[in-house]
Amino acid sequence: MFRATMKSLLARKVRLILSGLAVVLGVMFVSGAFVLTDTLGRSFDSVFADGFSEIDVNVAAKPKVELSELEGEQTSAPLPAAVVDRVKQVPGVASATGIVNADGARVIGSNGKVLTSFGPPQLGENWIGESDLMQLREGRGPQAEDEIVVNKSLATAAKVQVGQKVGVLTAFESKKRDFTLVGVMGYSGNRDSIGGVNEVFFTTPVAQRLMLGQPDTFSSITVRTAGGVSDETLRDDVARALGPDYEVKTGEQVAADASASLKEGLSFFNKILLGFAAVALLVGTFLILNTFSIIVAQRTRELALMRAIGASGRQIIGSVVLEAIAVGLIASVLGLAAGIGVGALLAFLFGKLAGGLTLAGIGVPAAAVIGSFAVGLVITVVAALLPALRASRIPPIAAMQDVATPDRPLTKVTVAGSLVTGIGAVLLFLGLSGNARGQTLPTILGGVLFAFIGVALLTPLISRPVVSLLGAIFSWSVPGKLGRLNSGRNPRRTAITAAALMVGIALVTGVTVILDSAKGSISALAKDTIKAELVISGQQGGPRPPSFDPGVLDRAKALPGVQLVDGEYGDMAKLDGESTWVAASSDIASLRQIFGAKATAGDIDRLGPTQMLASSDTATSRGWSVGSTVKVQLNRGEARTYTVSGIYESSQLTNPVTLPATAAKDFAIPQPIQGFIQLAPGTRVSDVQPQVETLLADSPEVSVADMDAFIKQQTGQLDGLLTMIQILLALAIVIAVLGIINTLALSVLERTRELGLLRAIGLRRSQTMGMITVEAVVISVFGALLGVAVGTGLGAAVVEALKDEGITDLILPWGQMGVFLGLAAIIGVVAAVLPAIRAARINVLGAIAHD
Repeated sequence: MFRATMKSLLARKVRLILSGLAVVLGVMFVSGAFVLTDTLGRSFDSVFADGFSEIDVNVAAKPKVELSELEGEQTSAPLPAAVVDRVKQVPGVASATGIVNADGARVIGSNGKVLTSFGPPQLGENWIGESDLMQLREGRGPQAEDEIVVNKSLATAAKVQVGQKVGVLTAFESKKRDFTLVGVMGYSGNRDSIGGVNEVFFTTPVAQRLMLGQPDTFSSITVRTAGGVSDETLRDDVARALGPDYEVKTGEQVAADASASLKEGLSFFNKILLGFAAVALLVGTFLILNTFSIIVAQRTRELALMRAIGASGRQIIGSVVLEAIAVGLIASVLGLAAGIGVGALLAFLFGKLAGGLTLAGIGVPAAAVIGSFAVGLVITVVAALLPALRASRIPPIAAMQDVATPDRPLTKVTVAGSLVTGIGAVLLFLGLSGNARGQTLPTILGGVLFAFIGVALLTPLISRPVVSLLGAIFSWSVPGKLGRLNSGRNPRRTAITAAALMVGIALVTGVTVILDSAKGSISALAKDTIKAELVISGQQGGPRPPSFDPGVLDRAKALPGVQLVDGEYGDMAKLDGESTWVAASSDIASLRQIFGAKATAGDIDRLGPTQMLASSDTATSRGWSVGSTVKVQLNRGEARTYTVSGIYESSQLTNPVTLPATAAKDFAIPQPIQGFIQLAPGTRVSDVQPQVETLLADSPEVSVADMDAFIKQQTGQLDGLLTMIQILLALAIVIAVLGIINTLALSVLERTRELGLLRAIGLRRSQTMGMITVEAVVISVFGALLGVAVGTGLGAAVVEALKDEGITDLILPWGQMGVFLGLAAIIGVVAAVLPAIRAARINVLGAIAHD
C-alpha cells in the first residue's frame, strides 16, 4: 500500500505542488515572523550592550509617571547635580559623571527641512569628551554656548559639515536656534552611529537648559568602579546611599531593560505577521481541500479496485493522509527556507529605515522550525481528512463501472454552515458589544473565523443559481454557454474554489469599510464641531509629536482679523495613581467658542492655577463632582492637588481632563502641539494664513492649514494603514489564484474524454480556451461577490459597534468594490491561461480513448 501511495504521489507531482504552494506561502509568513523578531532582538541586544559598555553602574531618578510602550514615551525625572557629589562619596566609586541624554534634538538639514526619525530617538546630550567607545572624526568638542558636535550618520543625512551654521530644535525650545558645527564623532569599529540614533552634543550648561529645562540637572549618572569592587556590590552600596527615589542598575541591567522594552514592541509586530499567516493558511486550507477532493474523485476506480483486492478503509485513509503528509513536509521545508529569506529581507529594510541599525547575523530560532513544520503538516493533513474519509467509503463495485462522482445532497453541509455561521455571529456580537469578559480580541477573531467557515459551507447552496446568473452574461456564444454550464455543474467544487478568493476580498472590503467610515466620521465631526478656520500642526514622524514656539500664539492674536487663538498642550499623567491623558489650553474660552463644549456642572469658562476641568464620562467613571480634589502627577515637578471646578459634556473632540496653561511647563513636551485660530466674521483665510506662516518661520516642523487640509492631513495616516493591509492581504488573493488554476487544471484532466468529444464534433481550440476562461471568470467573480458581501457585512457590524468611539457614519466604498469585482474578472482570465492552453492542446483521438 505504501508503494502504491508513493507511485500515486509521483504521478501527480504538478497538481500536488500547486496545492502545496498555498502552504509554502502561509508557512513563509510564520517562519519569517520568527526569523525577523529573533534577528532584530539580537541586534538590539548587541546595540545596547555596546552603548552601555563603558557603564559599570547607572543612576537615574524614578520616572514621575511610569508608562507602558502603548501609552507613550517614558520621561525620566532630572537629577539634581548635588546627587553626583553624593555618589562620588560612596566607597568603591572611581568616578561619577553627570549625563544629559534626552530625546527631542531635531536638526534642520541643508535643505531647510527637519531631519525626521522613524523609530530611533533624536538625542540631545552633553559632551564629556572622547573615550574608547566614542572618538571625534573631525574637528573638536563644543566649548562655547553656540557650538555643537553631531554623530557621523546625522551629519551625512543632514548634509552638514564642520564650520557650518546648523539649525536645531530642542526639547524645551521648539523655536529654531542656530549653532556652529565644530565636530563630527563616531564609534569604535568605524560605526557612524549606534542603532541609527541621531545625536547632538552641546556643552553641559546648554544641554541642561535646552534638553532638561533646568540648570544644574542631569538625566543620569554613569559610575565606574574602583579596582576589586564588583558592579553588583557597588550598585547595592549606591542604592543604599541614595534611597528609594532612585533607580540604580548595573550597565548590563540597563542594556537588558532597554532591549526588553523594544522587544515588547517587536512581539506586537510578530503577532500582526502571524495574523496574516493565519489568513493565508485559512485560504490555503480551501485550496488543499479542493485539490484532494478532486484527486479522490478522479481516482474513484483506482481506489475501488484497491478495495476490491483487499485494501481496508483504514488503509485507503492512510494512503490519502500519507500523500498529505508528504505534501505538508515538502511545503514546510520550502516555506521555512522562503521565510528565512523574507525575514532577512524585512530585517534589512527595518535596519535601513531605522537609520542604519547594525544587524546581528540571521538566525533561525527553534520556534521558526517547530512552527513551520507544525503548521504546514497540521493544515495539510486536516484539509485532506474529509477527502480521505470520502475515499474510504468508495464501494469495490465502483471498479467495475464507468463511474463519475455524483453530487451529494446539500442538506448536511447547509445545516452545518448555518450552525457555524450562527456561532460566528454570536461571538462577533459578544466581542463587539463589549461582553467578552476581557477576551474581546480573541472573541472577535474567533467570530470572524467561524463566520468565514460558515459562509464557505453555505456557499454550495447559492453557487448554482448565482453562477448561472453570472454565466448568462457570456451565454451569447457556444464557449460561453459551455463555460457557464461547467462552472455550475459541481456546486461544492465551485464553492470551495470561490471561498478561497472570498476570504481575501472580504477582509480587504471589511477593513476598507471600517477605515473609510472612520475617515468620514472624523471629517464630519471636525467640520461640525471645530469652529476654527486655521490650524497649526505637523505630521508626526517619530515618537514625539511636532511642537512650536508658544510665542507664536501671542503674535497670532495680534494679527488683524484674528478673533481667538488657542494652543493645545497634551501629555500622559497620573491622576490619583491612574494613567490619564491630560491637556492644557492657552485660552480656556476656546472650549466653548472653538470646540463647542457645553457645561454640565460648574464653570468651564474660567480656570484658576489649582483648578481643573473634566469631561462628563471621566467624571462619572472616577466618581468626581464639582469640588472634588484630585492628586495629579505630571512628568516633571512634584505632585499637586487640583480641584474640579467644572465638568463639560463628553465628545470625541474633548479631552478627558483639562489643566490650566501653567501646568504645561511640567509636561514631557512643554510646548503646544496644535494651535487653532478663529477668524472674525468677514475675514478671509487667504489674508491671514500667509501671515501665520511667517510667524512659524523658526518652527519648521509645523505649518498652518485651513480646516479641509488639516482634516486630510489627520486622516492620511489611515490611508497608509489601509495600503499596508491591502499589500499583506494580497498574499491571500495570490493563493486564491493558485486555487483557481489548480481547480481548472484538475478539472481539465478529469474531463479529458469530454473535451476530446467536444473537439471531435467541431469545437475549435480558441473556443475551448474561451470555455475554460469563462468558467474561471465566473468562479472568480462569484468569489469576489461573496467577499464584497461578507466584508461589507462584517465592516458594517464593526462600525455599528464602534459608534460610541466616534465612528458614527457608515461609508461603503462603492468605487473600490467595483475595482475588486473588475480585479476578480482579471484574476479569472489570468488563472485560466495555463489550464486553457492545456485543454486546447489535448489530442482528440487520445482524449476520446482516455479511460
